[in-house]
Amino acid sequence: MAQATSGDPSSPVTARAGQAFDTGRAVSDVETLLAEDLPRDGAPVREGVPASGEWTGTRGAGFRIIPIWEGEDLTGVYGIEWNEAEDAAMANLALVVGELDRRWGPHRKVSMRVPLFRKQAGTPMPALFQSLSDMDCYGDLTVWGPTAAEGRWVAVSVNQCDGDAPMIMTAVVSQFTITELSE
Repeated sequence: MAQATSGDPSSPVTARAGQAFDTGRAVSDVETLLAEDLPRDGAPVREGVPASGEWTGTRGAGFRIIPIWEGEDLTGVYGIEWNEAEDAAMANLALVVGELDRRWGPHRKVSMRVPLFRKQAGTPMPALFQSLSDMDCYGDLTVWGPTAAEGRWVAVSVNQCDGDAPMIMTAVVSQFTITELSE
């Protein structure tokens, strides 16, 4: 995840820092994103709060990515406490997934393993996966689609760029099919 522009590693990474997790708000954020217009063209653009550099989203031709929750800073957190933070983030994701499954039916998983390897090798990939990779969003995607909303695809995931960074839950909406990349 990109750090805030202040250079302080304990600075919030997203504009969601400090907000308690709320399943209803997270699902509402996904539904709002699903209803928004998607860019028709253009290179992906990272959006943020100008004063702090906190990430508010990324938009590119046919997709948007937004943070919907940011956990606590994990600087100096190790062992059992770190595992508990990861478990809590995954439990939050499970709550969102459960609610979206009720709305759209069963989800499927899309691994981010191939995008990670492609980025390390400098191999091109579709803009959506490149944008996720650029933000260190390598958590496997939980995907629904196409949804009734204009045939769009939706994904959510939990991500962390390193052991000290907070866990971040992201949502993706795409007009393109979200499928696992081939090796």
